[in-house]
Amino acid sequence: MRARHALALLATLAALGFARPAAAAPIDLGLGADWIEGGTGEFNLTLGFETWIARRISVGGRVGAAFFGGSSSMGVPLDARLRVHVQRIYFEGMVGPWFVFDSGELFHFHGAFGFGLETRGLDVGLELGVLRDATMLGLRIAFPI
Repeated sequence: MRARHALALLATLAALGFARPAAAAPIDLGLGADWIEGGTGEFNLTLGFETWIARRISVGGRVGAAFFGGSSSMGVPLDARLRVHVQRIYFEGMVGPWFVFDSGELFHFHGAFGFGLETRGLDVGLELGVLRDATMLGLRIAFPI
C-alpha cells in the first residue's frame, strides 16, 4: 500500500513539472547599466550562474564589479536570484549585499525584480529595485559562456 502512495506522489510531482531538466547549469557574462535615484549612474560587469530546480524554475546568483558614475566608488555586487521561465520570457527576483568601497558604508542592501527575453545567445531585460535606500532602474544584457 505504501509503494502505491509513493508511486502516486512521484507521478503527481512529475506531472507538475518538478523533474530537473537534463541541461547543464548555464554560466553567463552580464553587462548592466542602472540609474539610481538622486541622479547617480552605475555600470556593472557580472558573472552569473543558475541551476534548474523545476521545469520552469531556476535558482542561481551573480557576482561582479560595479562602477558608480560621478565618484571614484567601486563595488562588488553579490546577488542570489530565483528565475521563472515562461517560453522565451523570464521573471526574476534578486536579493543580496552589494559591497561599495569608498562610500562611507561598505554594505548596501540590494533587492530587485526583473524580466526579459531569453534567446539562444543573449538575454536582454529590465530590472527595478532598491540599493540601500534608493530606487534603481536598469538594463541587463547577458551572454552565455
